[in-house]
Amino acid sequence: MTTPESNAARPAHGTWPPRPPLRVILAAVALLLLHFTLAVAGKRAASTSTDELAHLTAGFSYWQNHDYRLHPENGNLPQRWAALPGWLTGAPFPNLNGNEYWRTSDVWIVGHQFFYESGADHFPRLMAGRAMTALFSVGTGVLVLLWSWRFFGPTGALVSLTFFVFSPDFLAHGALATSDGCMVFFFLAATAAWWRHLHDGRAVIWWLSALVLGLAFVAKYSAVLLVPMMIAMAAVRAWAPAPWQVGRWRLTTPLGKFGVAALSAVGHAAIVALVIWAFYGFRFAAGNPSLPPADHFIKPWSDFIGKTGLLGEATRALAQLHALPEAFLYGFDYVLFSTKSRSAFLNGEHSLTGWRTFFIWSFLLKTTLPLLITALLLAVTALRQRWRGREDFRRLYPWTPLLALFAIYGGSSIASQLNIGHRHILPLYPVLFIAAGALGTALSSELLWRRAVVAGLLGWHSFEGVRFAPFHLAYFNALAGGPANGRRHLVDSSLDWGQDLPALKHWLETHAQGQPTFLSYFGSGQPSYYGIKARRLAFLNNFKFEDHYAQLEPGVYCISATILQAVYSSELAHWPLESEKEYQTLRALEPLFAVYTQDPARRAELRKDAPTVRWPEAIKRHDRLRMARLTSYLRARQPDAHAGYSILIYRLNAAEVHAATAGSWSEWNQLIQKATLAD
Repeated sequence: MTTPESNAARPAHGTWPPRPPLRVILAAVALLLLHFTLAVAGKRAASTSTDELAHLTAGFSYWQNHDYRLHPENGNLPQRWAALPGWLTGAPFPNLNGNEYWRTSDVWIVGHQFFYESGADHFPRLMAGRAMTALFSVGTGVLVLLWSWRFFGPTGALVSLTFFVFSPDFLAHGALATSDGCMVFFFLAATAAWWRHLHDGRAVIWWLSALVLGLAFVAKYSAVLLVPMMIAMAAVRAWAPAPWQVGRWRLTTPLGKFGVAALSAVGHAAIVALVIWAFYGFRFAAGNPSLPPADHFIKPWSDFIGKTGLLGEATRALAQLHALPEAFLYGFDYVLFSTKSRSAFLNGEHSLTGWRTFFIWSFLLKTTLPLLITALLLAVTALRQRWRGREDFRRLYPWTPLLALFAIYGGSSIASQLNIGHRHILPLYPVLFIAAGALGTALSSELLWRRAVVAGLLGWHSFEGVRFAPFHLAYFNALAGGPANGRRHLVDSSLDWGQDLPALKHWLETHAQGQPTFLSYFGSGQPSYYGIKARRLAFLNNFKFEDHYAQLEPGVYCISATILQAVYSSELAHWPLESEKEYQTLRALEPLFAVYTQDPARRAELRKDAPTVRWPEAIKRHDRLRMARLTSYLRARQPDAHAGYSILIYRLNAAEVHAATAGSWSEWNQLIQKATLAD
């Protein structure tokens, strides 16, 4: 992974390589500024992605209310960080008195109130939060640059940085007000700081390592994976022949070095606990007793009992002891609960428990081809060197923290049942970017073809990062058929996170003026905020809108990809005969559904005349079943257009609408078969 010359001159820790020329420094600064600009500017054309609403609302509440019940399952640090500009500028928060959603800690409804009902425009503070998060992404770029510079010198460092700067994945998630970009930074920073501490026993380095680790634990709960990484690094360091000077102690034996590392880790744990307590105001109780009272977290903690295993039992035992803040421990237990079973979609299939191959597929489909080729070249080169006896494992020693990060995090991802987004393996990419710095030597080669190959890979990768702007979240490479075919492979936050309402607004204004328009949307954005006038079909969010009946007719149908693939629908992708029978029964009530939702006077009469019918539930169930029947057809039919790749647009005529939603079982089947043959 490193050249003999570079490794001989650059030990794991100690003297840095010579300072690079000014032109290299200026090039690095320019690349980092370009990354920040591309990432943040691209988000001006993106509506609120699903999780951003919850992150910003929770973070604001932490600052203003000193209450930690909202969305504790995600990192306190990135939520506070992204919400800081909004809090400093005095954004209005919803009234808590008599607010039933505050009582139940429902961050989604409180978030809707905060974003869309407060009377203040949410978008400026959303963009400010995105810019704040992008600073963590820039920080990751700096760490990639420094690691690669140590291994490969200035030229290799610029190669690594270029791969990072134009990565569609980091341009997508690096400037979203969520915890993913923040956690990537802390995974890389924490492993680097611990490795440095294992070679430099000075107190200042210890404090740096402990503080970074503490911040990692309030960035995201996946920070627990840093523990086995630290153990692996300590074991490798213990067996390394070089002594370790810690204060007056000069440690030379494996047992001595590992023992002191273990003692150091205990001290690290104490600092981690202190940082956690600080971020929760040094208070155990999640709720602020001076505010209007709350009943429970969004999901009562008692619901997790017996469902989160021994780790959950241990977490609740720590809560009984008040060992750590209540909200932090609840959030960890919530994560354990949510990973046991979660709807997922991959290559046309559905699962509640995920696949071992999910992240392998997402990596192959959402990584740029030039980066995949680079990874393959590096792997082949390493294998050839090993086969020819040229690979000295001592040369891998400086790579210990990066290899530990890649192996442990990668193995954990493959074993995970939480298959909802490619973003969850973002911490693996910096290792690849750093390793790609090995190509820097080829740029100095006398062989023109080597320079041309490397320049071609860098140019191709950069072009991929620019050509699909601002739709980086929907990026898929040519193996997947590009972004337009991404919906066939992955959805949710790998493609469709509710970000394309502005693109839909533009398309409707350009191509569908005056035509009947229907929208089935997945996300936490508010279509009316963007001036989208469409009849609402089944939405997929947590806002608890009042259900109403929409009469279907020929027109423009706009369907989010996640809804199209029925990821979170109980009917999934099939349509059993039982669902058909239930749907036909409910269809008989369609005329009354319209009356019930549109005429308050008649609504009271219907409740009196048909008291056994639970009208709201029946309307909601009918809406879901009708949507499942319609999307079964639309999955077989090519869309006529798309808005930002995540919202598919279909122009449906009267015959299609009738056969898909009102026709007999036979008509519906024939329609799907015809669409399948045409596709």
